[in-house]
Amino acid sequence: MAEEKSFKYVIVGGGVSAGYAAREFFKQGVKPGELAIISREQVPPYERPALSKGYIHLENKATLPNFYVAAGSGGERQFPQWYKEKGIELILGTEIVKADLAAKTLVSGTGQVFKYQTLLAATGSSVIRLSDFGVPGADAKNIFYLRELEDADYLAYAMETKEKGKAVVVGGGYIGLELSAALKANNLEVTMVYPEPWCMPRLFTAGIASFYEGYYANKGINIVKGTVASGFSTNSNGEVTEVKLKDGRTLEADIVIVGVGGRPIISLFKGQVEEEKGALQTDGFFKTSLPDVYAIGDVATFPMKLYNEMRRVEHVDHARKSAEQAVKAIKAAEEGNSIPEYDYLPYFYSRAFDLSWQFYGDNVGESVLFGDNDPKSPKPKFGSYWIKEGKVVGAFLEGGTPEENNAIAKLARAQPSVESLEVLSKEGLSFATKI
Repeated sequence: MAEEKSFKYVIVGGGVSAGYAAREFFKQGVKPGELAIISREQVPPYERPALSKGYIHLENKATLPNFYVAAGSGGERQFPQWYKEKGIELILGTEIVKADLAAKTLVSGTGQVFKYQTLLAATGSSVIRLSDFGVPGADAKNIFYLRELEDADYLAYAMETKEKGKAVVVGGGYIGLELSAALKANNLEVTMVYPEPWCMPRLFTAGIASFYEGYYANKGINIVKGTVASGFSTNSNGEVTEVKLKDGRTLEADIVIVGVGGRPIISLFKGQVEEEKGALQTDGFFKTSLPDVYAIGDVATFPMKLYNEMRRVEHVDHARKSAEQAVKAIKAAEEGNSIPEYDYLPYFYSRAFDLSWQFYGDNVGESVLFGDNDPKSPKPKFGSYWIKEGKVVGAFLEGGTPEENNAIAKLARAQPSVESLEVLSKEGLSFATKI
């Protein structure tokens, strides 16, 4: 019989949410031995965005332990020692393969049994792989995905060994844009391929995207739009040599990076709790349909108070804040107290080359572009507002100062009325900064 361990609280998953939940438990006075984190990864929770932003810059590499949580929000870094000192059990390299929520029991791949009183599901997302769609040759060597530290290590090694080689990036979202910049900075020849008419289509308008595409083109990055990778050729060592595109073209490649999205990992909980929009349905405290099971980060679909609808958010900011909210709610409930419901303002950001943008709110309705979005500009600074039913509901800004970024955040939450799109485009950034 495999040994059985029992905890008051168990967090399953070891990503950003898990790290911030542990920090909040400590703040709330968790006692030694009450809390365990069970993670498939071999290292404690770290700030995942560092993988695409700093970790693969070979000249000026961000390395662990520098980006253990809570480095990304200016908090104390949680080294392995931190968990030990706080009496939090960190169970690494351990994959949970079965969860019996009625019996409050988890079982690992090696048969270890863990009991809990309250469970936090923080299993995050897995990357969507081209092999999932049966793309021929998608299992070749030197085709990379970026989700975990191990992925980043393999990629950094390939970038060194294939120096000055050709890289093809499949996907035009976050990972595609950030990694294309990193590959270029590391002296590889880069081609981006994506099916949409422009990059980051879930957020960018055509006007915003044309700036980034122009900027990337000026940096020597080749962009191929409106087609997808339909197959890969390999050499006798099984390494990728070519990307075949659906439109009939082929691209030479020494390295391929695929960033075509992720999906929430919820298979453990299937059929045991309510689901919504492909994730676990929660309330404004991240409690699922079972009172002793909470879901945080990528796997939670929660009520977005600001827009009065159920949403799921894949972003580090929400991963941190949902974790803190759930732990506060758990502790308050134990003490018979209540806390306010989660009231989240959607926030996304990215950095690449010398660029840095932030977005707050909702990108629905009509949009207005303002400022200098010439890709050749020495200091480009531009943005966009989104207007729905006469109110400004979202704002995007490239090249903003911290004060200006705070101003667009305040604006997105306040949702001020606006007379006309003309007024907005004339006033530009000053509309936000005077609020």
